Amino acid sequence: MSGVHVVEVAQWQGSGAATALRLREGAARLAELIPAARRRTVSLDDGAGTARGGVQNADVLERHLHAVRAALAEVPAGDLTVTVGGDCAVDLAPVEAALSAFGDRLALVWFDAHADLNSPKSSPSGAFHGMVVRALIGDGPEGLRPVRTLPADRLVLAGARSLDPGERELVGRLGIRHLGVEQLAAPAPLLEAVRATGAEAVYVHIDLDVLDPRIFPAVGTPEPGGLGVEELLKAVRALADAFTLAGIALTEYERTEDADQEEAVLRRIVDGLFRPARR
Repeated sequence: MSGVHVVEVAQWQGSGAATALRLREGAARLAELIPAARRRTVSLDDGAGTARGGVQNADVLERHLHAVRAALAEVPAGDLTVTVGGDCAVDLAPVEAALSAFGDRLALVWFDAHADLNSPKSSPSGAFHGMVVRALIGDGPEGLRPVRTLPADRLVLAGARSLDPGERELVGRLGIRHLGVEQLAAPAPLLEAVRATGAEAVYVHIDLDVLDPRIFPAVGTPEPGGLGVEELLKAVRALADAFTLAGIALTEYERTEDADQEEAVLRRIVDGLFRPARR
């Protein structure tokens, strides 16, 4: 795929997992696997930061947000930005950039085992990777808010199967579209959900914990009953065929000692998304 611009953001400070430091090596390796015309690695803090307003490492995360914004500002117009995390919170600035480019024509499809719709008050961990979608729809903590927010009716949760009580309440109250794993067996329900938003372009976020942990366990917060690789690939390909692809993110890979098995799965995903001629 020509015009792919990989932006590596090996952030771990937004994660609440005890194994979060593995995200650094995971991001580096995953970024290497993706064929790209251009690449850049965002320079980040190595250590933990200070909690603020119920968000762990908030000061570090705020600095990282500014760094990612600066990196995205250097991406040439027309390139497809592929953001490689790191934890899910790395996608705040890329989605913000897609909103600036596409405005009301953009929908966000969030492939994730979790909704990431907590607030600092509702979060059981204080980890910002579980709050980033709430920030994107306009309810973010100080210093971690997008310049432009996404209306909740243009958000589609895909594959989420572990929602906290406050997240379930918010999904119901705001009418957020939510497709469970069983509804993603074929792409048609997802396409229908995105079309119902009125969007012409779609940003695709993929937290690898959307996959079933029997297939890919190398994440910090695995949840049983997830997607298979082919189900994920068919869904994303269908979105890319039906809508303008505004950007894509791959996040939450925690590299372990079983790296060979993990990379076999990752190569299937990368080949399926970025090397269509090999399908």
